[in-house]
Amino acid sequence: MSPSPPRGPLLLGVRHHGPGSARAVRAALEAARPEAVLIEGPPEGDALLPLAAEKGMRPPVALLAHAADDPGRAAFWPLAGFSPEWVAIRWAQEHEVPVRFIDLPAAHSLATGADGPDGAGSEPDAVRLDPLAVLAETAGYDDPERWWEDVVEHRGARGAGEDVLGAFEALGEAMGALREAYGDGGHRRDLVREAYMRQRMRAARREFGDAYAVVCGAWHVPALRAKATVAADKALLSGLPKVKVETTWVPWTHRRLARAGGYGAGITSPGWYAHLFTAADRPVERWLTKVAGLLREEDRQVSSAHVIEAVRLAETLAAMRGRPLPGLTETLEAVRAVMCDGSDIPLALIEDRLVVGDVLGEVPDGAPVVPLQRDLTRAQRTLRLKAEAQDRELELDLRKDTDTAKSLLLHRLRLLGVGWGTPVASRAGTGTFRETWRLRWEPELSVRIAEAGIWGTTVLGAATAKAEADAAAAEELGEVTALAEQCLLAGLAQALPAVLRALADRAALDTDVARLAKALPALARSLRYGDVRGTDATALGAVAAGLAERICVALPSACAAGLDADAAAELRGHVDGVHGAIGLLADADEGLRDRWSAVLAVLADRDTVPGVIRGRAARLLLDDGRLPAEETARLMGLALSPASSPVDAAGWIEGFAGGGSGGGTLLVHDDRLLGLIDTWLVGVPERAFTDVLPLLRRTFGAYEPGVKRTLGELVRRGPGGAAAAASASAAPEGFAPELDQERADAVVGLVRMLLAG
Repeated sequence: MSPSPPRGPLLLGVRHHGPGSARAVRAALEAARPEAVLIEGPPEGDALLPLAAEKGMRPPVALLAHAADDPGRAAFWPLAGFSPEWVAIRWAQEHEVPVRFIDLPAAHSLATGADGPDGAGSEPDAVRLDPLAVLAETAGYDDPERWWEDVVEHRGARGAGEDVLGAFEALGEAMGALREAYGDGGHRRDLVREAYMRQRMRAARREFGDAYAVVCGAWHVPALRAKATVAADKALLSGLPKVKVETTWVPWTHRRLARAGGYGAGITSPGWYAHLFTAADRPVERWLTKVAGLLREEDRQVSSAHVIEAVRLAETLAAMRGRPLPGLTETLEAVRAVMCDGSDIPLALIEDRLVVGDVLGEVPDGAPVVPLQRDLTRAQRTLRLKAEAQDRELELDLRKDTDTAKSLLLHRLRLLGVGWGTPVASRAGTGTFRETWRLRWEPELSVRIAEAGIWGTTVLGAATAKAEADAAAAEELGEVTALAEQCLLAGLAQALPAVLRALADRAALDTDVARLAKALPALARSLRYGDVRGTDATALGAVAAGLAERICVALPSACAAGLDADAAAELRGHVDGVHGAIGLLADADEGLRDRWSAVLAVLADRDTVPGVIRGRAARLLLDDGRLPAEETARLMGLALSPASSPVDAAGWIEGFAGGGSGGGTLLVHDDRLLGLIDTWLVGVPERAFTDVLPLLRRTFGAYEPGVKRTLGELVRRGPGGAAAAASASAAPEGFAPELDQERADAVVGLVRMLLAG
């Protein structure tokens, strides 16, 4: 005879995001047919529940609640298609049964700084008891996930209604024993939440009697069943702080359901759990077929025979371990052995794409959003920029109107703190008309958009207002120059006047030549961006030219002020930056290039300037054709003379021939310069050699391997060997220095045949 169900409301204790719990909840609701369903979740979401039944709603999604006056104070309540709470919501809607949330209101949890679902936002010093771990250990398992799979996920819903209800009753009793042994787990917030849930249950009893069901975390079942007085619950809830809250649905991802992402109530394998929930039969065979499909997409040779053998191995491993069905552990071990040839590299791809996954949910258009989000959604549809959870690269050609519009939108969002896109180096070219972005939509961006809504109702208006506010609040020149660059990239013409005023004010007051030099390259780049996007940057050009003039005046004295090695290296970098910037600015003012060259000449010839800066100045002049080869050799000879300290001389070499500047190629083709360095190096005293060695290794170690080999040959051959070494380096091993015309003609016919084919 089947046991009679317990008196009182139906309490269904679940594991959040557990497909076995979800199936059992659906079976229990079908068996009991309650007149109302109460679900653990913020009551502010009740008004949004009808949206769950709309066609445009596709989990995973999350309830987002944020403080009305501070959108950054927000919390999420995620729900996947295999979450028991979601299954209960949809069952109630399909059967036209009232459904309500009964957890502590978000108005209180946000006011106290607590997050939404179980496992998040609790007292910092409290250690939460993991009930699954305790039950698994009691059952002799060392892995709570494996225990849960065996007793719940692989069993499915247990047939008749009484059996399902009995399983929930047994789980509730187990949690009661745990709470009796361990107390409430050290979390006062749980007690407050449970007091509020009991209040909502009392209200439901007045309306429906005991004919209602409660779906909540299994840990709470004993507390909701306990006899607690109304006065005691009111005492726990009295005096709670409260804020005004706004709520909506937002898309969520499987990856953000994972515990590894920091979600307190997360699971280890959301993609696997989604498969178990949707696979009506033969879940292992269907899963391994998915794995084979993914590996084939990655050009790995996987056949149906591999799938068959992997299924057999997984089932054998499960039988040896006494498991009812192969779990994730067995299937992955079988995949590694059969499909991945024992390699963990393709297995890591499977774990990322299938075990966790990047499924992104959708919410219907009727979900409430801030006006800024609505404007962004319109722009995304117009430009066909779909929000996706996976990384993808977007190549833009700014000569095309649509691509320019996409670039402007992404730059405006970055200025607003909405990092949907990140600029990356382009693999297709380096022209100024080309941009490459890496796009990835994270659920938290919905909060960033809500925060940015204080600046305006459209992306353009909000970005403009924020740029103007940032310009007024900026304290350093570098901040304003970076902002000017952002404004031109984002096409914020209306914000530029305010930014330029702030820029002129900061530049006029700043006397630190290093900060001026650091700011100039950003301004020069901004002028280039303005030209590419057709933006009028005349006023910005005037500020940049004035800044360049001040640098030309102040730099020589700044470089001769007894700089230490770190400061000299930093200033050397600024010299490089200013040189490149003046190259861009000189198109509008050729005289500026002459004035800058005069500054470099002063730096190169002044012995009080640190060697690394003198050497760099000489190199820049040489590259521009403004320093004759004879004068270059003279300056190097002075720098490397016995009168110079070895460390200063090594610094000069680093500045002049440092890696990445083509210094190695220059030495290959100029025998005199290489000879000067070789002679100096041989004469460095032994006691000073250890001091200069790191500088020299940094300089020559950055050269290309071929350049280093050629320099070695030159040094080995001694003076006059440059021509021979250059000739040798031009002819790879196995090739003659001169073309053998007769042998070359012999292969012409074959080459034509190959090209024609």
